[in-house]
Amino acid sequence: MIALAVMMAGALGAVTRFVVDGAVRNRWPTTTPWGTFAINVSGCALLGMLAGLVVFHGAPHEWQVIAGTGFCGGYTTFSTAAFETVRLAQREERWRSGAYAVGTLVASVTACATGMWVVWLA
Repeated sequence: MIALAVMMAGALGAVTRFVVDGAVRNRWPTTTPWGTFAINVSGCALLGMLAGLVVFHGAPHEWQVIAGTGFCGGYTTFSTAAFETVRLAQREERWRSGAYAVGTLVASVTACATGMWVVWLA
């Protein structure tokens, strides 16, 4: 039953990623992949909040498995961020490529920690 819930949540996360990425690309067309950046950072913040609920407030572990592994796993996309980093470098935008890679990592980890911290304070 948990596997089915993870599958459904993952499908919802993937569709949400598709919609969010399209909306960001339409609103801010640029070679920098801001849609993927926003998706990964927001997904990490959500995962941090879910982990915080489980760790600090005793929420059922199944929430983290279903929403964290399922939804956040389908929503966030490290592989696309890595591909887009390489694509920027191939376009001779090495500085932007490096900044995007480091910025994605720092912002995502910070968002996750902030999500946990906000839930810990609550």
